[in-house]
Parts: sequence; structure tokens; C-alpha cells
Amino acid sequence: MRFSDRTAWNLAGNPWSARVAAKRQAGVPLLDLTDSNPTRCDFDYTHAGLEALADPAARHYRPAARGAPAARDAVAAYYAAHGIAVDPGAVILTASTSEAYSYLFKLLADPGDTILAPTPSYPLFDYLAGLDGVRLVPYPLRYDGAWFLDFAALAAALPARARAVILVHPHNPTGVFLKTGERDRLVAFCRAHDLAIICDEVFLDYGYAPDPARAPSLAGTTAVLTATLSGLSKLAGLPQVKAGWMVLSGPAAVREEALRRAEVIADTYLSVSTPVQLALPRLLESGAALRAQIRARLRANRATLDRLLAGDQPLQALPAEGGWYATLQVPALRTEEAWTLTLLEADDLLVHPGYFFDFPSGCLLVLSLLPPPAVFTTGVTRLIARVAAVVAAPEDDTPARAIAPTTR
Repeated sequence: MRFSDRTAWNLAGNPWSARVAAKRQAGVPLLDLTDSNPTRCDFDYTHAGLEALADPAARHYRPAARGAPAARDAVAAYYAAHGIAVDPGAVILTASTSEAYSYLFKLLADPGDTILAPTPSYPLFDYLAGLDGVRLVPYPLRYDGAWFLDFAALAAALPARARAVILVHPHNPTGVFLKTGERDRLVAFCRAHDLAIICDEVFLDYGYAPDPARAPSLAGTTAVLTATLSGLSKLAGLPQVKAGWMVLSGPAAVREEALRRAEVIADTYLSVSTPVQLALPRLLESGAALRAQIRARLRANRATLDRLLAGDQPLQALPAEGGWYATLQVPALRTEEAWTLTLLEADDLLVHPGYFFDFPSGCLLVLSLLPPPAVFTTGVTRLIARVAAVVAAPEDDTPARAIAPTTR
């Protein structure tokens, strides 16, 4: 039997995942600093609004391709609270941001066309692009003590048949927000090359501190076709509810044509359930309280990380402005995978290797900031102690490259 080449993935496990599975099967308690599922991180869901999913009106099916009007009104109200005017008619509900990406790849690109995506980044993009027959071309973010969008590198990466640029605001996992100057340059770049912007804003509400240089949501962009993505998974800590959306903005004629075409795509799938659409206004309203809990946890754990790493330490946390993750630079005495295996075997500690997020260089580990504070503090304490022990008695492992600052 012949299967599609787009599903010809290498599904073999790796040594780390095999050892994690073995330890769990043996009942070994693990300290998990990779967990970014809020429903497993001891948040209070008492007032999450989930009772709204039992609305009796859900007995009736009234399909609407863009989504129920009341649900789209609620999404527009969310942006209004951020100072961005959004036409509810420009909102298209999806089951997730992943599905929104798939809709947009179908809308914007033919098979073989290219989409520019940032690196480092989350590996999901590769799978989504491949499933839609679209070729993903990476463009690098650069680091010079802070992460920034390198426009020379973006221009150099621009391939033939490019259709869109993916932007994550704030970026995952570096936690950097797009700045207003970068936004203006990106819009001008996309106008000059007839590219759409796909802006993923699922972490938009999780900044650690105000910043007057930070760009607001791109949902108000009018100069170039822009699709702004978000959803309840991060916004309300409800990944199990499966509700997301995209907002299409840009020049009026282009936006209207995009909406007409996107509506047909959405009507073909009709994937968002009626109970979720009816509950969306209540879930968004209730999500503010859970969002506040998550923000407090992120800030507390980040402060703990910075405190524990203060002083003369052989590892450091790279600066971040928001998001759910922290990136640590560890000594290049061994590979990232060797570090994760050492921490797993010696300390029953789970962390991500940097290569999981396609960091182009450096010896990096990535931690979730969501775990309960006691778990997070214990885990980071063990990590620091293990790194210090390895530095005191280094082993003969393949060295990795330290991350190199880039001149802007």
C-alpha cells in the first residue's frame, strides 16, 4: 500500500523519550519542567465558565460558516478591550489555531508555494505546512543580548513563490514581543513583496511588564492582508475546549476577497461545535480570572528563576518579555540531549533541549513556567546543582556551540 509522502515522518523515538517512558512505567516520580498544559498545573478552574457548555440551545444545529454571531461579537469585544476595533464579520471561528493555520495555507498558497516562518520556533509549523503541501522556509531571529527580527536575514531568506510571513507575537519560546518599529518595517516589507502576514498572538496577554515600545495586536493592521490568530487554549487556559479564531484585516478589497474565500473553506469543515460557540462569550469573560492566575504564576516562577540564577553561576536565563517559557544557556560541555538525559537519569527532572525548538546555535534548555511554584523551585534547584557538579567534573561529551550575539 502506498501512502502519501506528506505523512512520511520519522516516528522513531529518541533515547530521552524512551527513558521517560521507562521511568514512568516503573512508577518513578518525575519533576516535569516541560509541562505547559494549564489543566495539569493546579490552577483553580472553579469559575472557568465551563457550565456554559450545557446551554440547552445546543440541541439545535444552526451552522454558520464564520461562526455564530454572538461568538464573533465576543471575539471583537476582546480586541476592543485591547484598544483594537475589529469587525465581527472579519472573525472566523476555528477549532484551534492549528486549524486556522491550515485554513490560511489553503487560502494563500498552492501546493509547492512557500511560507516564511521564524526560527527558533515551535515544531508544529513543519507538520502543518507539510500536510497542506506548502513548503516552509525559515527566517532567523537574532540575539544580541535581546532577540530581534533581522530584516536583512528575512529578505535573504525570501524565496520564489513566497505567499506569507508567519509571526509569533510574543514569540515562542524566546518570549520576545514585536516592537512598533519592527511592525512598521514588516508591514512595508510584506507590501513590497505582496506577502500576507499570519500573526499568532496566543500569548499576547502574558507580558511580564508594560513596555511602551511593544506593538499592540496586529488585528488592526490595514496596510497589508493580515490574519491574526488566537484562542481559548492559552487565552483562557482551556486547551480541552477547542475554540480558536482568526481575524482578517487589511486593504478593504483584499480583505473582503479573503473573507469570501475563507468562508468557503470554513463551511467545508464546520468544525467548531455548537456548544462551544454558544459558550464562547461566557468562556472569554470567565477567562480573565484564569488568565490572571496564569500571569501571576509566570511572573512568580520567572522571579524565582532569576533569583536562583543570581550571582556567579555557570548557566544563565536568556532575557524574555513574556510567554510561558524560559530559555537557559548551559555550559557547552556536552550536547543538549546529553544534558537532558543527565538531568533525567540523575535528578528525575524533565526539561526540553533547545534543538526541539530549532535554535540555530547554542547549548540551550527550555523550561515551562507553568508548573506549581514548589515543583518549579525544586526542579530549578536540582538543575543548578547538576550543572555545577558537571562543571566541577566535566565528562568527555561532544561540545556544543555557545549562542553567539549578532550585531544589528
